[in-house]
Amino acid sequence: MGRGKVVQADDDAPAGHLGTYRARDGSSGAPLHVDLDGPHATLIVGKRGYGKSYTLGVLAEALARADGVAPVIADPMGVFPTLGEPAEGEPVPAEVIDDPQITATTLDPRSWCALLDLSPESGAGGLVWQAAQDESTLSDMRAAIEGSDAPGVDRRAAVNHLDLADSWGIFDPEGMDARELGSGAVTVVDVSGLDSAPMNAVVRGIGEALYRARVNEAIPRLPWLMIDEAHTFFQGVGEAALETILTRGRAPGVSLVLATQRPSAVSEVAVSQSDIVVSHRLTSEADLDALEAAQPTYMQTSLAERLPTSPGEVIVIDDATETVHSANVRRRETPHGGDSPNASDVEIDEDRPADADRPDDD
Repeated sequence: MGRGKVVQADDDAPAGHLGTYRARDGSSGAPLHVDLDGPHATLIVGKRGYGKSYTLGVLAEALARADGVAPVIADPMGVFPTLGEPAEGEPVPAEVIDDPQITATTLDPRSWCALLDLSPESGAGGLVWQAAQDESTLSDMRAAIEGSDAPGVDRRAAVNHLDLADSWGIFDPEGMDARELGSGAVTVVDVSGLDSAPMNAVVRGIGEALYRARVNEAIPRLPWLMIDEAHTFFQGVGEAALETILTRGRAPGVSLVLATQRPSAVSEVAVSQSDIVVSHRLTSEADLDALEAAQPTYMQTSLAERLPTSPGEVIVIDDATETVHSANVRRRETPHGGDSPNASDVEIDEDRPADADRPDDD
């Protein structure tokens, strides 16, 4: 899928094994491969527990083994470092960044104000805007504001907000760059330890770095930026970078894969610009409406009627071939880190006194 013709495993161009086509009786049919040769905007959706993150991991395994691409995962739940664990088959080259940092110049002046919840028209916001425009590091921005002739109350407010950003620990002059992210291995950027604002800043930095690097021909491989829980990043400064890739990423060869359980919470652009949609089960009326609003004319029946009912089952809307297919997603070859714990799996020593873990009363 994604190539304007049926993608075969033995094609010269890179392709990834996603699973198998599913027959009407539920049985598995021919292998289903996704095009990895050209840029794509892909949307993976599904309610909790039906496999959207699992499917994202399957795609990441395929990309890590393909030539000419640079897969990067923004991981807000901390479930993808398992890609670096031993695989059942061919090894999956993976690198995990568990302390991600970006440069201050990643964010433009407007994004700095949005990140710090400052109006550009306010005294403090105007100072931050000017500092972000003139300086390249957080410390230089701070020094510029302190050395300005603005009223003291505005200077103190601006510096306090920059100190807050500094406390997140994500800004560094030697932060991640496109060369580091543009390797052939899948790079897992673990942002699970960050709050919403710094998490969005990191994703903005990654998206901007990969896009600019391809526009300037600074990296040879074609980046694939994969975002789990994508709705989280359409409510902060990360949104601008994602929409840039969605609307302008094809020309420089930058792909974007968004996985979310809430398609109604991502922008309309994310749904309408996706040329590949992979849908697990959905039941929320708002989420169904969001997908059906962009339902292609070549789809003869409603989306709700075609949605699967079991985990691991999907329907695939492929705009390149203008077709809709039912499919089963293959098993991952690296461990899946997204399973929820069960109380039935907890082992308890029944012979241990019930108050053994209680602290002594002093």
